[in-house]
Order: sequence, then structure tokens, then C-alpha cells
Amino acid sequence: MSKTRKSRAVKLGSEIQRLRKKAGLSLDELAKQTGLAEGYLAKIEGETEIPPVGAMLQISRVLSLDAGKLLSRAETQDRSRQKREGLKKRKSSYAYKTLAPGGATMHLKAFLVTIDPKQDHDMVEYRHEGEEFMHVLAGKVVVTVGENEYRLSQGKSLHFNSAIPHMLRNPGDVKTELIVVLYTP
Repeated sequence: MSKTRKSRAVKLGSEIQRLRKKAGLSLDELAKQTGLAEGYLAKIEGETEIPPVGAMLQISRVLSLDAGKLLSRAETQDRSRQKREGLKKRKSSYAYKTLAPGGATMHLKAFLVTIDPKQDHDMVEYRHEGEEFMHVLAGKVVVTVGENEYRLSQGKSLHFNSAIPHMLRNPGDVKTELIVVLYTP
């Protein structure tokens, strides 16, 4: 990568930190408004964690940002890191692709989510305002919503209140692909 291009590349965590400061929020205030731990947010800003979709949505909502742009940046950053480190597998156990970019003011957001075999999402659980709908395109997924566990296979769907803590797990031996649609008020 040329020096010019490299100097123009903005890292996701640094960009979140810049935007947080521009909004006049401390890390503690961002934590309170997103429901994410301050230490976890510090890791994101410190470039040691790439946040999952739910966390990106929470951060984007508080900072009044287009989540699609930040998610695309996170995906690009992860690919760059993968190439640099020569890893065959992503650092995190899942990948996401924004299916409807440019929706900063939209309430509905759609993603293609991929979870590697025998993997959980990195965070213990997600929670974000609104509703979530997921449809399994391939593989299997176990979705825990509150104290309820749902086992979904190809062609099955689930719709739930995303303010209830939830997490995903791929129990199978093949990659799981999901369409996930989030409604955020």
C-alpha cells in the first residue's frame, strides 16, 4: 500500500473515537447510552476489537451515524488485517455484509451474517432497541433470546424484540448464513 493511501485509511476504532469526541461524549457517556461496557468500547477504539453488528448499531444510533458505512469500514478493516497477518480465518467467528447501505436515517437495516462452524459470536450477548428478524439461508443456528433457545435450520425464521438480550451460535459442522433484518426506532 502506498504511503498516500495508507495515510488516508482511517481505522474503525479511531473513527469511532473521533466521532464520539466530536459529539462531546466521554467513553463513559457512550457506554451508558449504548449499554456496552466502557472497557469493551475502549478496546474497539483501541483497535483490539472489531464490534459485531449489534454493537455497531448501538454506537451508530448514539452518534447519529449511518451504521452501513461503519459496518462496511469494519469489514474492510478486518479484510486488511487478515491479509496483513496472513490469516486463513477471520479473527472473529462471524462476518457480516450490509445489504442496504446508506440508511443513516432509515429504521430498517438488512445484513447477510455468516457464522463459522462450531462458533459463537464474540460478545456474550447482544441487546439493542427495536426488533430483529432472521432467516436461515444455509446451515443451522441456535438463537438464545432471554431464557428461550430457538434452534433454526435452513428455511426457518425467527422474529423477536431485540431489546431482550440475545446471542447466536452455530452448532453445526458447516458455515451458517443468515439474512438479519433489524428495525430500530
